[in-house]
Amino acid sequence: MTVRRDTGAGAKVTEENEKEEEQEEWAEGRRKKGPVGAPGPGVVDARRNARIVGAALDRIVAGYVFPERAATIEAAIRGRLAAGECVALDGPGLCTAVTAHLQEVCPDRHLRLLWRDEPQSVASEDDDAGRAAFLALLRAENQGIRAVEQLDGNVGRMDIRRIADGGEGIRAIGAAMELGAPTRALLLDLRECRGGAPEGAALWCSYFFPDDQVHLNDTYSRATDSTRQYWTASHLPAPRYLDRPVYALTSATTFSGGEDVAYALQAHGRAVVVGETTRGDAHPTDRHPVTEHITVTVPTARTVSAVTGTNWEGVGVRPDRTVPAERALGATHEEARRGADWLRGSPAS
Repeated sequence: MTVRRDTGAGAKVTEENEKEEEQEEWAEGRRKKGPVGAPGPGVVDARRNARIVGAALDRIVAGYVFPERAATIEAAIRGRLAAGECVALDGPGLCTAVTAHLQEVCPDRHLRLLWRDEPQSVASEDDDAGRAAFLALLRAENQGIRAVEQLDGNVGRMDIRRIADGGEGIRAIGAAMELGAPTRALLLDLRECRGGAPEGAALWCSYFFPDDQVHLNDTYSRATDSTRQYWTASHLPAPRYLDRPVYALTSATTFSGGEDVAYALQAHGRAVVVGETTRGDAHPTDRHPVTEHITVTVPTARTVSAVTGTNWEGVGVRPDRTVPAERALGATHEEARRGADWLRGSPAS
């Protein structure tokens, strides 16, 4: 097994556009024509459904980060197919049902079938299309930074909706941190953060430590049987934010890359997490089209904190101060404005 160190300048994206994640929008009250090649509008082909699920299972068995669980998943889902389940479902309904079945066997929220209306290529050379689409989305959304503002009392707030790629996002993140540099306390608002790139998470965290000597976490990849280390960056385009309070605001919506930032800063004692327990998704994920309309998402790696030796998968990032998400900003701003110091003296467990 090989080990590689990363300081936040890599390019692999692990969370693509999460707008597709709620499959109920497609299944509830709607009847699709089905993917290209289906028998006709609204007609269900049981054999086709079996082939689709079989192709998805092949991807899971080949790539899921926990091989022993993949075997259990395959046996359970094939057993349902043999029993006649899922045969009478159209495309969106099939995605919803199989996702529920997958997560019943293995409670990993990254393990899903996703439906999309617009046809997609299933050619092998387009396996990186998801990454390209996510980078395009980030460019259209200001690298995930919705707002940077100065609140009363010279308290800074950054509304971060996605965690940018460590390469393309470096200038935007630096610009945000340049604006936040004069403040007396900083609120990283991750309540609506839907994920992003681990390199970008390491880059954000780098601003809150004095040098490149902080080992944030590791990511083990099943495909390469290697571990990639994430450390703070040595060179940044904006001033580091040191010796002042930092707060990470979270909600039950905070997902994956947003959780990465909150967990790392909390574990290293550099930020206080305020809000709600997050969703609990810690596994970097690949996407594989199995038809022109259906994609299977397969967690292919796992993140391990250099401090805690574990991660937030299935349990979420637990706040230091539990506050309803809609009240987290007001409560934290008031504390920061009064100069309260919530920084803890010991790492999270």
